[in-house]
Amino acid sequence: MKKVFPLVSERHKPARVAEQIRSEVRKYLKRERSKKLDEEAFDYWGFDCRAGKSADEAETCHEKEIGKALDEAVAQEWPAIYLEILAKPMKRGDK
Repeated sequence: MKKVFPLVSERHKPARVAEQIRSEVRKYLKRERSKKLDEEAFDYWGFDCRAGKSADEAETCHEKEIGKALDEAVAQEWPAIYLEILAKPMKRGDK
């Protein structure tokens, strides 16, 4: 998922918009984790995540830090936030 989420809405407060984004991210992660893996070669789904004002300014973060990045964007009153979450199959012990 590579997507720019607007944080400003005429109908909703920024905190509500952030909750909607969190919900969409959780649904995406759940959907990706439920995909079938080649069990002989891989154990689990890992995620490469980036968050920032734009694709150029996005910084690498862990999947559990996406919420913190979203809260920071709301606090700094950004008009939008760019989130990139790419799933990759991984094996225990790999980095």
